[in-house]
Amino acid sequence: MSAIRQRTRIDREAEESALSPAATRSHGAGDRREPEEPHEFRTCFERDRDRIIHSKAFRRLKHKTQVFINPTGDHTVTRLTHTLQVAQVARSLAGAMALNEPLAEAIALGHDVGHTPFGHIGEDALAEFFDDGWVHSRQSVRIFDVLEPLNLCEQTRDGILRHPWKVQPPPTTPEAMCVRFADRIAYLTHDVLDAIRAHAIEPGDLPATVTAAFGEPGSGWIGLLINAVVQRSLDVGTVQMDPAVLPVMHELRAFMFDRVYMGHDQQTHTRSAKRIVTELVEFLLEHPEHITDTYTDPDADRITRVADFVAGMTDRYALALHDRWFRPRLFEVGVLPPVPSSQTTPSSPAHRQ
Repeated sequence: MSAIRQRTRIDREAEESALSPAATRSHGAGDRREPEEPHEFRTCFERDRDRIIHSKAFRRLKHKTQVFINPTGDHTVTRLTHTLQVAQVARSLAGAMALNEPLAEAIALGHDVGHTPFGHIGEDALAEFFDDGWVHSRQSVRIFDVLEPLNLCEQTRDGILRHPWKVQPPPTTPEAMCVRFADRIAYLTHDVLDAIRAHAIEPGDLPATVTAAFGEPGSGWIGLLINAVVQRSLDVGTVQMDPAVLPVMHELRAFMFDRVYMGHDQQTHTRSAKRIVTELVEFLLEHPEHITDTYTDPDADRITRVADFVAGMTDRYALALHDRWFRPRLFEVGVLPPVPSSQTTPSSPAHRQ
């Protein structure tokens, strides 16, 4: 008798009977826009997770800003490492509450692929060109629907679209609510450490209520905040955070906006980054021949095609193109290097697994 046994998709779906009553089941949930035959071994949400990981948009996250623009330090969080941390926290939350972990992980891994270069600064710049604003979560879904179509399940798409707290109504699944909390838990805990390493703040600058409740900055914060969600959710039956902890987390977030995200030391970088994105958009609106067709929808209007192209850029690619178009003499005399190969020009959609 073999020491290894087969575990099929049907086996995995049957095992979900042990999940919480509120959990999202894989069986019967593979409602994709284009019908597909179920996979032999993987559930529909496991397939979504794998498709996202193998997408080009996911790979570009390694060269996109989280908070500190174009950082030189090896340990500074990027949009990719942030995404991996969100996925870990989301799985921890889902696992502790007997929810569907692969669904939570798929949503977490795809939640930020629509981010512009320079993070939320680029998002703010693009928003000024659209009457209804521009939200990175909408762009994430657009990437997986149109630009790099992966035919994701509706539950995954909904969770990616509605993961930001400002997007209402909230997500339809408890797994997506896990990602909402995981995103905030991850970015607050790692951004504080990055800010301290960058000397933007000192540990003693943190609000006294935060250190009294959470202790010194570090991995202990993550465990404490996860537990605050798990215990409260078990008590009330929906994914929530302990009401004694939630306002402290909000106070920490307000402090980070005041001292780090919108702080004095960041303002110069913020203005420069926003100007770069704005000038790239304006240049491409006047010169659409420079838009790379392989990562835009040729049937979309011009501003949408420009936004698709610019939002897909990594920080370094956006900087290189801006230098080429706005400082051409430096290229002519060889002061600036050639523009690197674009990470935004896939030749075909990601292979579906």
